[in-house]
Amino acid sequence: MVTRTLSQRIARLEAITDIQQLVGRYAHGADRHNNAALMGPLFSHKAEWSARGFGRHQGRDEIAAELARIGQEEIVWSMHYMTVPIIEVDDDLRKARCRWHLWELAQIKDPSDGKAPAVAHWIGGEYDSQVIVEKGRWCFERVELNLRLVHRHDAAWLPLG
Repeated sequence: MVTRTLSQRIARLEAITDIQQLVGRYAHGADRHNNAALMGPLFSHKAEWSARGFGRHQGRDEIAAELARIGQEEIVWSMHYMTVPIIEVDDDLRKARCRWHLWELAQIKDPSDGKAPAVAHWIGGEYDSQVIVEKGRWCFERVELNLRLVHRHDAAWLPLG
């Protein structure tokens, strides 16, 4: 069993709280069409973001631009419900693993048919991320979204995995 001082325990709790806030800011930005000005600062300069059907993107600027494009062209409205994350902070308090579930209501446009209206969907999945301290703040180094369900509101449930 690891024995920690009171100050180490407080620092660990502060790190966990900061990472929870990071996840909350991610949801906030995502619900605003993946606004690049809100999303970009959440990622490290060398970050990687990936999700089946949405690709893999590297670097803060590319991630912010691609997420914003998705928010304008594909998922044109969303409401993200993030579960309480499971956060495993390394002993040096500079890196952590953060996992949480997503439950999302969304309006999705068919990118191949620009005239068709957006259709209501339920989306469910699991996020798995690495977060690091960069320039004194916690940010995402890697985010992987494993989509488990994408369901049109007017159709049967269609689990993806």
